[in-house]
Amino acid sequence: MEIKNSERIDDLEFKGLKIIQDKKGFCFGIDSVLLSDFAKKIKKDSKVIDLGTGTGIINILLSGKTDASSFVGVEIQQDVAEMAERSIKLNYLEDKIKIINENITKLKNIYKPNSFDVVVTNPPYKKINTGIVNNENKKIISRHEITASLQDFIHISSYLLKDYGEIYMVHRPERLVDIFSIMRTEKIEPKLIKFVYPNKNKKTNLVLIKGIKKGKPFLEFDKNLYIHNDDGTYTNEILKIYNKEKK
Repeated sequence: MEIKNSERIDDLEFKGLKIIQDKKGFCFGIDSVLLSDFAKKIKKDSKVIDLGTGTGIINILLSGKTDASSFVGVEIQQDVAEMAERSIKLNYLEDKIKIINENITKLKNIYKPNSFDVVVTNPPYKKINTGIVNNENKKIISRHEITASLQDFIHISSYLLKDYGEIYMVHRPERLVDIFSIMRTEKIEPKLIKFVYPNKNKKTNLVLIKGIKKGKPFLEFDKNLYIHNDDGTYTNEILKIYNKEKK
């Protein structure tokens, strides 16, 4: 397995799974790990597509956490998509996970409507021309809506999903009104949200959202998730997600 000078192999400490990451690029964060845990109850034999897959981390983790039949990861950056493909091969998952190097806005040229049971996505959080802009192109694309907007991500999700199919998304709480408004417009009903907090003394900074295409209106709130204890250590809930739960 070829590894470039700027890359490293990280052990995911779950079922022997590993991932290749570029130390100079945008490495996956806790948000992707939390999203994979949030989506782990997807039904057996589901066909799953990850929009903006990056390193491929979400599909790789879900391949071990679920009984889904197949996964597709869509990544616009060619070198990142190629790196994700090498991670798939590293884990001998070529028969289960496929990587597509394409803009998510072009997927109507590849797939027919209603092709997937589940969409998972960790889209860029920031609108264009907002927030601190990183000088590295990979990080700009990962963090800002440059190649596709929130509207694009939800629109193509609705197109790809079968009726009553599920979308799992991680995003920022300040974008919730936008997310719910666009979901309703695109015939996706928000069904479950879970707020994530750095610790019990700070404001929420992440939100996990489940929506169902053509679902009936009824929104539930899952138990809050706290990442750190007061002393800065991970909470037992986070240790459990990382398979490091204290005995």
